[in-house]
Amino acid sequence: MAAAQLAPMWDELVGGLNVGILLTDERGQVLATNDVAAELMQLAKSDLLTGVRPEGWQVRDDTGAHMPDWSDLAGQVLRAGNPLSIPLVIARDGEPQSRIWADYHAVRVQGRSRVLVLLQPVHTDVSHSRGLLDPLTGLPGRVLLLDRLEQALVRARSRGTLATLVLVDVHKLAEVNKRHGFERGDELLNTLASRMREGLSDEHTVARYGGDEFAVVAEHPSGTGERIAAQTREVAGWPVRVGRRRERPGLRVSWVTTDGHAAVHSVLSRAEQQLQR
Repeated sequence: MAAAQLAPMWDELVGGLNVGILLTDERGQVLATNDVAAELMQLAKSDLLTGVRPEGWQVRDDTGAHMPDWSDLAGQVLRAGNPLSIPLVIARDGEPQSRIWADYHAVRVQGRSRVLVLLQPVHTDVSHSRGLLDPLTGLPGRVLLLDRLEQALVRARSRGTLATLVLVDVHKLAEVNKRHGFERGDELLNTLASRMREGLSDEHTVARYGGDEFAVVAEHPSGTGERIAAQTREVAGWPVRVGRRRERPGLRVSWVTTDGHAAVHSVLSRAEQQLQR
């Protein structure tokens, strides 16, 4: 559906809302928006729809790192099928102007995959404005993971050390949910979360990265992340009781080690690409 065709229905639905609304396609192109979103993004509504950005206008995540392209975010949300929440900072000429929570949701509009983005202002410090822990496992969620990874990268740069990100994909989760129900799938995730939390160093950050993915952030003076990735696989890969059977969870593991001179989302993107190989 073209933006022009969508506009009349869209205006009727969202015109009176006090939350910013964006609807994008899989490439991140904004198909429809409302006045609140334009105001929060400090852009003209026409600029949001056409992709025009004024000179000096920037958007970063709450750690100060550059945001990935909207197409990358839209693709990630559509591939994972899970909501994504990111704190954004809108800046002009390097000066922060506003802080926003952006919640990305995969939706279907007339049979096509779309991304619905809800924008709300952040009135308090990020750590107090949202629950940063995953409600199912109690592990740090995605937003807190980004913060921990950014801190690890900063320390690696300043101290001359290394930081490693390990991603763990529980690729049998969908099968468990289908065969045994979502309750058993949740039990599997909780078991893996407990094992990694207890079996890895207290100095590592273990987080829930997505619906069926975990992440580990580790700092070390030298070497590569291979040992940390192997330890993570070993700890999380033990058989798990699912219903009346004991099964191995079926894991894919990737890792990226950096000296800190890489952006947060660059490290995440590399780890995700390796995970798909």
